[in-house]
Amino acid sequence: MPRYPHGTFRLPNRQLVSTRPTVLWLTGLPAAGKTTIARATQVELEALGYSCVVLDGDELRRGLCRDLGLSDKDRLEHVRRTAEVARLFCLQGSIVLTALISPRLTHRALAQRIIGSDAFVEVFVDTPLAVAEARDPKGLYRQARSGALSGFTGIDAAYESPPAPQVRLTTASMSCERSVQALLGCLSLRNALT
Repeated sequence: MPRYPHGTFRLPNRQLVSTRPTVLWLTGLPAAGKTTIARATQVELEALGYSCVVLDGDELRRGLCRDLGLSDKDRLEHVRRTAEVARLFCLQGSIVLTALISPRLTHRALAQRIIGSDAFVEVFVDTPLAVAEARDPKGLYRQARSGALSGFTGIDAAYESPPAPQVRLTTASMSCERSVQALLGCLSLRNALT
C-alpha cells in the first residue's frame, strides 16, 4: 500500500497550502454527470489554492487507453492504468478526481488496492438509467439501443452499483453545485480545507 506525504506547495498569488493527497473516484453510468461534477469541483479546489487534476475516462480512451475496447478485460485494464496515473499524482501531492464508469465492483477494488485505502474515496454518481439516457450528450445510448454499439454500460453491459460508497451523489435530485459542495465537504473532513 503506497504511503502519501502531505503535500505543501504555493500557487501563484496564493498562500501556502498543505493537503492530504486524495483520489475521489467518481463512478456511475454513462452520462451520469461524473465529468461535469469533477470539472466543477476542480475549479473550486483550484480557487482555494489546491493542486488538483481530473482524469476523465473519455479523454484517457483517446490517448493512454486508445488500444482498449469495451470487453471486461479491457475495462479492467482501463481502470488499472487510470489508478496507476492517479497514484502518481497523489505521490506529487495532488487531489485527483477520476471520472470513470468503472462498472464492476472488482474493477474499483483493484483501483483502491493500487491507490491505497488511505487515499481512495469511492464516489457513486447515482443517476437513474432513464435520466442518464435522456441526457445522452454523445448519442451513445441511442446507438446502443439501435444495435450500432455493443457492450455499452447500462444497456447490454452491466453496471454494479457500489453497495457502500463513501459519498453518494443522487443527481436526479442534487444540482451540480450541491454535488460539488458534498465533495468539498468530504475533502474538508480528510484535508482540513480552508
